[in-house]
Amino acid sequence: MAKKNIKRQKRALKSRSKIQLSENNRLTVFRSNAHIYAQVSTCDGSNIIASASTTEGSLKSANNGNTEAASKVGKLIAERALEKGIEKVAFDRSGYKFHGRVKALAEAAREAGLSF
Repeated sequence: MAKKNIKRQKRALKSRSKIQLSENNRLTVFRSNAHIYAQVSTCDGSNIIASASTTEGSLKSANNGNTEAASKVGKLIAERALEKGIEKVAFDRSGYKFHGRVKALAEAAREAGLSF
C-alpha cells in the first residue's frame, strides 16, 4: 500500500476509537476518484442502518466525483437516516481532510436535518 494511504488509515483508526467511546451512531464517508459513498452504522460498525452513494441510479450522472454529487449524497443519507429515526450521529471522515467533497457531504447532511 502507498504510504499516503497508510497514514490516512491511521488517522481514521484514531478518530473511530474516539467515536466508539461516545456511543453515537456514525456517519462514515469513503471517497474514490469517481464516486463518493456514505453510510450510517452503529457506533461499533457492526450494523449498517442507511447508505447512499453516487453509484445509485437516482444519483448517477456524467460526473459523480464532484462536490455537487457529494452534496446530493449528503442530503439523501440524511433523509434515509431520519426515516429510520436517527437524528444525531458522529461524523467519521475516514482520515480525509474536512475539505472539498467531504465537507460538501457533511454540510448537506446538516442542512437536511442530521446533527453532528
